[in-house]
Amino acid sequence: MQRRHFLRTATCLSSAAALLPASSWAQTGKKALVPVKFTLDFKVTSQTSPFFLAASRGYYAEEGLDVQIDVGAGSVASITRVASGAYDMGLGDISSLIEAHASGTMPVQAVYQYYNRAPFTIIGRKDKGITSSLDSLKGKKVAAAAVEATRRCWPMVADQQKLAEPFFDWVTTDFSARDNVVVRGDVDAATYFHDSAISLFMRMPPEQLSVLSYADAGMHLYGNAVLASSKMLAEKPEVVRAFLRATQRALVETLANPDAALAAVRTREPLLRADQESARWAITRTYLANAETARVGLGHIDAAVLTRQIAQVGKTFALKQLPATEQIWNTAFLPAAVKHGGAA
Repeated sequence: MQRRHFLRTATCLSSAAALLPASSWAQTGKKALVPVKFTLDFKVTSQTSPFFLAASRGYYAEEGLDVQIDVGAGSVASITRVASGAYDMGLGDISSLIEAHASGTMPVQAVYQYYNRAPFTIIGRKDKGITSSLDSLKGKKVAAAAVEATRRCWPMVADQQKLAEPFFDWVTTDFSARDNVVVRGDVDAATYFHDSAISLFMRMPPEQLSVLSYADAGMHLYGNAVLASSKMLAEKPEVVRAFLRATQRALVETLANPDAALAAVRTREPLLRADQESARWAITRTYLANAETARVGLGHIDAAVLTRQIAQVGKTFALKQLPATEQIWNTAFLPAAVKHGGAA
């Protein structure tokens, strides 16, 4: 009798629980969060602080997600990580994704444009003859990692500016040694994401350096975007949408007031300097929100811009077949557009 009573009670409880909304399950801790493995493009800094704000404030958890954020090995390597299935999502370079799709089947698509403009720069020492003109790089030594987006996209700048290649000499250097070789004077310049150069600016006064921006050279390129594997898009579309909703929520808050996001990223990496990360974010935000995002919305793209970028990449790397824009970018998972021009 007691056993029958127990079974009836258990059945009733199960039935009642099934009728509860998902939020009730989350509040009682009975609903398991969906794990999501996310790879950054590089190390943890304020450049990606909105992702850490979303995690620290529980925005991912509210969406039913348990997001693991890992350090990256470069914005090109992120594509491989996602394609291999080692990660569900990540931050990766759009130009490199175009090239990868042209080379064969690539089970990765962009779903949210984080860097609305690629922050590609070459930064050189003025005492080595580097000025604000690209011509000053002729015959110089420029350090760069073996596989990184700024280096790979240089031929696009050379083509745009009609510079005969090789225009300068590449010096292959690990990311971690790049600042050192510039400071010591072993090279004349080095490639950087503009916001990654804060570490160099902290060691050399900015007035001693020249920043040559690819954008100023006429390159209108999308940079790192949130990528997702084809498997993730097909099997867990709502998880992708949930991740993007939570991320955009945090991005909007960070653009409005970065203090909480900077605190969140320093909780993850306590050795980061507050002044350095604040200065870094001030540069980052100019590449995330601008006149275009004020028109189309954060994370969204202008299809015409992407089409031109595909053509530029195709010409520069002599791609036999150009991928279609919809192969590169999947707009089906975007959250509602938030138009933001970048002003605080």
